[in-house]
Amino acid sequence: MAKDIGLDIPEPTKECDDINCPFHGELPVRGQIHVGTVVSAKMDRTVVIQQRREKLINKYQRYEKRQSKIHAHNPPCIDAKVGDIVTIAECRPLSKTKSYVVVKAEVKA
Repeated sequence: MAKDIGLDIPEPTKECDDINCPFHGELPVRGQIHVGTVVSAKMDRTVVIQQRREKLINKYQRYEKRQSKIHAHNPPCIDAKVGDIVTIAECRPLSKTKSYVVVKAEVKA
């Protein structure tokens, strides 16, 4: 049985026994929520999400494209693949570079 994580996100259909899963384990989520695209899933239970945004440059009245990559924990019950659009939530630091966990994955059409 999955627990409520405090976000308006549906529970995953699969079960897992990962202690760092926000739905089936003991990992609390808090803080920021981001949406991005998975660009790498080569690491064990870790995905790299690329987040793109546009920033206004007032002097030229134009937008410049910016992007950042964020490492996130990928629980087995969600199992995001490369190209999926995912929602990640901030959590406690899980490693040197991971402070986010995937809470929702949508297959890119």
